Amino acid sequence: MTSSTEARVPLMARAVPYLPLGLFAALGATLAYVVRLPCRTGGWNDQVSTYTNFCYTDIYPLFFDRQLGTQNPYFADVPFDKQVEYPVVLGEVMQVISWLARWLGRGEAAQAVLFFDLTVILLGICLVIGVLLMAAVAGPTRRWDALWYALAPSVILAAYINWDLVAGALSMGVLLAWKRQRHVLAGVLLGLAIATKFYPLMFVGALFLLALRTARWRPFLLTMLSTAAAWLAVNVPFMLFAWEGWRRFYVFSQERGVDWGSPWLFFQNKGWPVLGDGDPSKLGMASLAVLCLGIAVLTLAAPRRPRLAQICFLALAAFMMTNKVWSPQFVLWLVPFAVLARPNWKPLALWQLAEIWYFFAIWLYLLAQPPLSRADLGIGDDTYFSAVWGRILTIAIMMAFVVRDVLRPDKDVVRQADLDDQADGVFAGAPDRFTLLPGHR
Repeated sequence: MTSSTEARVPLMARAVPYLPLGLFAALGATLAYVVRLPCRTGGWNDQVSTYTNFCYTDIYPLFFDRQLGTQNPYFADVPFDKQVEYPVVLGEVMQVISWLARWLGRGEAAQAVLFFDLTVILLGICLVIGVLLMAAVAGPTRRWDALWYALAPSVILAAYINWDLVAGALSMGVLLAWKRQRHVLAGVLLGLAIATKFYPLMFVGALFLLALRTARWRPFLLTMLSTAAAWLAVNVPFMLFAWEGWRRFYVFSQERGVDWGSPWLFFQNKGWPVLGDGDPSKLGMASLAVLCLGIAVLTLAAPRRPRLAQICFLALAAFMMTNKVWSPQFVLWLVPFAVLARPNWKPLALWQLAEIWYFFAIWLYLLAQPPLSRADLGIGDDTYFSAVWGRILTIAIMMAFVVRDVLRPDKDVVRQADLDDQADGVFAGAPDRFTLLPGHR
């Protein structure tokens, strides 16, 4: 019989390499809080100061604007446009933290600050968890790639604008569960991730395409059933008892016009025919469909089965580039998948420079827009749109490199020494059952 001490040694040995990564992630979370300090100490009560200090966050103002100090998300007796505009997992995260803030703080102003601080603590924990999960997904040969997620400048700058790091931790959990062939758990986490932020829905297509190529249908279907069950479990109670509050997110997403960061805003601003005066929802969906079709053809025609992270990255990047909105914090969605797809520092660093420029450009641009109209402090259209296209072009460059790696697997650094992907679970080493170019491995 193995003693308890002997049983603990392997677990501790496995945990030791992750400790420095956890500390680096905690450092990143702390630096992200420092970025917000000018607002945390009162600057967020003055919009000009918020933008000139580059410390904007949704967390503090939404405590007031969504009545979180007095009412519960989705059940609140407020106008429809004042309901919480997020899926239910995030709404309930906001609910629990607002309860704690009400319990600990006296007066709405103090409660709002507590709401921000407690939310930051949760998001910092999510960043640490996401980094550790990413390292486990990457495997021992690529574990340190997770430092990009821990300390990337764009992550530090955007970490606490919104609640996106919650979905990030869940998404990394999905990949790790899939890697370890825990398909029910992968599905449950995917369902919760989709009920947190909608972007993880793009991973369903990636799993489907790889299941189609390998004919590994049972794990895929089990994961999808678990995904649907988890999504329904957290959504149905609100659909039944708080329909108006629940549907706010979906109505808002459908009716929302073109917003900051989107290439469609550039086309509208410059008055381009068709692209500038057409329906951005239809144009975005059509563009996304074309890109997804291209990803599908690539996946099924590649000489070797693409890695799951590569397809997830391409799908997620396509979703972001065609969306009506591209907020600064959306970079948090892409960083871990970009690194897992292609951990090459040169294109990643170029992209990070573009993201840093966009982060500063958006706040300077807003300074020059109504109602502030402080052109003396801000920047104009052309300078701002240079930042918009900087993001798009650098991500397109990374996508092109990933496509090259898929078409030429010998260029894929993750598959050096003829290793298969360490994160693909049941897909790893699977023979092809369906390809567009028969005879490929």
